[in-house]
Amino acid sequence: MKKNIVNILIICFFLFSAKAYSNTNSDKLYEKIDLFGEVLEKIKQEYVDEIDQADVMDSAINGVLQSLDPYSAYMSPDLFESMQTDSRGEFGGLGIEIGMEAGVVKVISPIADTPAERAGIKAGDYIVRINDEQVQGKTLMEAVKLMRGPVGTSIELTIRRKNVKKSLTFNVERQIIEVKSVESKILGKEKNIGYIKLKSFNENSDKQFIKKIKNYEKQRLIGYIIDLRNNPGGLLNQAIAITDFFLEQGEIVSTKGRRISETRKFFARAGDGVKGKPVIVLINNGSASASEIFAGALKDHKRAIILGENSYGKGSVQSIIPLKNGGGIRLTISKYYLPSGKSISEVGVSPDIIVEEQNEFEFNSDKDNQLNYAVKLFQS
Repeated sequence: MKKNIVNILIICFFLFSAKAYSNTNSDKLYEKIDLFGEVLEKIKQEYVDEIDQADVMDSAINGVLQSLDPYSAYMSPDLFESMQTDSRGEFGGLGIEIGMEAGVVKVISPIADTPAERAGIKAGDYIVRINDEQVQGKTLMEAVKLMRGPVGTSIELTIRRKNVKKSLTFNVERQIIEVKSVESKILGKEKNIGYIKLKSFNENSDKQFIKKIKNYEKQRLIGYIIDLRNNPGGLLNQAIAITDFFLEQGEIVSTKGRRISETRKFFARAGDGVKGKPVIVLINNGSASASEIFAGALKDHKRAIILGENSYGKGSVQSIIPLKNGGGIRLTISKYYLPSGKSISEVGVSPDIIVEEQNEFEFNSDKDNQLNYAVKLFQS
């Protein structure tokens, strides 16, 4: 009887897919359903420990989603509810954007001036342990939940870093993450180069950014350096608004999805906010999503020189979709494409001038080799 119930659950789980297939593909699908039922029954009978079949089904659902891409995932009702507390300010975070790669949690980018960045966590790091818990085998959302907690409490992260043989351990204190999007200053021997560090593309980034630029335009500047290093992205409309500010005309970005409503093109309105002054954009492996839209569009239109390292390659849009059981799924619904028609996904934006990061860069550091290189380009 229990076996029949399990098989019915499995059939219900997969049945919706069968309707979209031809008869031949449907036959193959039902073969896989039978195979899945056989594997589940073997686990129930032979596995060394007792298992909760409901948990197994949750893992199966999540496995389907994570097989699609690193950003899609399932959230159980408890996990989905806990995610909502973040917006109510009850829990603190570390200030990192993460994704999955080959079943391991990867740091897309530490957000500027957050506990993670101050502790020394870098883009491209792999998180292998959170406190005493092994991360491999956990879902992305489970890892996020482990990292969140009461403000002021500490968490120990064990990191594997490229070209570093031993694992690294960081103690990070959780805080409410409030990102101030824009920092700026004047650079150069003649104090005639505007430098703007854009940390994220949040709700008010365009207003903050454009206000800074307009104030600088009252001075006699020769050009601008826009720093997007370790900017994990954010809102699409913000990327479009800030990119539009530098373009006279032309396509900024397009999105393509299965639904017509998710397939759109966005164009610049007439008017270059800096009247054609030279622009250099700094990117690195932690520049993702909206940052890549901005850098990629200006590169394609030959409106800016892109300097630094290849960007991360997150060119997709995710939607949070509630489910009837109180849980939810994070699902990729469309992908970004640059004006050239190229996809950003898994590829990123390549710089016009490759300058590898040699030193830790800080807003007031004079040892920032990438920024110093950009300043020399203006002065040469």
